[in-house]
Amino acid sequence: MKKIIDNITDFEDLLCEKYGKEGTPERDEYDAESFAFRLGEMLKVARKEANVTQEELAEKTGTNKSYISRIERGKSDIQISTYRKLIEIGLGKKLKISIG
Repeated sequence: MKKIIDNITDFEDLLCEKYGKEGTPERDEYDAESFAFRLGEMLKVARKEANVTQEELAEKTGTNKSYISRIERGKSDIQISTYRKLIEIGLGKKLKISIG
């Protein structure tokens, strides 16, 4: 791994070296999994800031605690409408999305 790291100039180079360039099957899989992980982490941070348990969030949004747990661990593919419901109805926060 040290040999690889010596030639790496930024995180994108590291991703390309390990998973391939954007658009390859391996990279697409990594990007999808990392996106689910980031959404889960953002939900967990927002939930804790709101002082709400997974169970309370599930009750407020008509889902169950195990589903909330899977989302927070990045183990569940989630629709934007469901994520919005968790953030806005469950936590009383505003979901903002941008395209860069």
